[in-house]
Amino acid sequence: MSLLVVGSVALDSVETPFGKREDVLGGSGMYFAAAASLLTGVSVVGVVGDDFPLEDLDFLRKRGVDLDGLESARGRTFRWRGRYGFDLNAAQTLDTQLNVFEHFSPKLGARARKAERIFLGNIDPELQMRVLDQAERPNLVAADTMNYWITSRRAQLLSLLPRVDVLMVNDSELRQLTGESNVIKAAHAAQRLGAKAVVIKRGEYGAVLVTAEHRFFAPAFPLTDVMDPTGAGDSFAGGFLGLLDRLGSAEPAALRQATVMGSTLASFAVERFSLERLRDLELAEVRSRFDAFRQLVQFEALPDRLERDP
Repeated sequence: MSLLVVGSVALDSVETPFGKREDVLGGSGMYFAAAASLLTGVSVVGVVGDDFPLEDLDFLRKRGVDLDGLESARGRTFRWRGRYGFDLNAAQTLDTQLNVFEHFSPKLGARARKAERIFLGNIDPELQMRVLDQAERPNLVAADTMNYWITSRRAQLLSLLPRVDVLMVNDSELRQLTGESNVIKAAHAAQRLGAKAVVIKRGEYGAVLVTAEHRFFAPAFPLTDVMDPTGAGDSFAGGFLGLLDRLGSAEPAALRQATVMGSTLASFAVERFSLERLRDLELAEVRSRFDAFRQLVQFEALPDRLERDP
């Protein structure tokens, strides 16, 4: 099996009601790889500046993550600064510096071109299409996007969607893309635009999977300690694609398992700042929480007779 992620590698500065961190590891490619590498082999394509602390990636190398596609360019690494209030579903962006990421043009090596499953992180849809133009014959393509691209690169995004098997977006992005207020109607509208399936990421309210044949809902795991929600969506994507790659399947049952696995990995990511929790995470802990998810939503069928006594 083989899995490729193309996305940002960043240095984040984050403040929440529970603390703050400066210039810590972040970016869609890093959160995805940290989550997926617990389940399968991952190749990363991205770019960093000459100020990036490459030793911070040692834990990924130890897990066998292929970083040959991570370019090092002269200049500063992509930086994001944000703040969260007690509503951890909403981030306030204080500063974004694209730096070397502004001129990033993904180039796939021989191994990356043969990837069977590809996750296109939140980058310009024109760049996402360039990635697919270099890929040989992927079995499954998943893509993320955001409000900015939906507005500024709509034509390119609409050209991309017919090449996407799973579109992963949040409620507001899906509504903006389709013009539908109801998220289920919006998901079906996105499918009419070309995406074969849609995963709606709903933060602390879980995730919804919508395919042409069925719908599936996975709640967020109930946590008592949430420190930093940055990267939860990309960690979800890493768990989702990582399990599909491990199983070698995209059948309905596997998609349901993958949705729960995505929620499982996202629940770990938010327990600490940056990638601190995913860095120390063991597969046994992942399996234990995945099993706890099953208990969380398991219940018995109603009895055949429900009539009230006279």
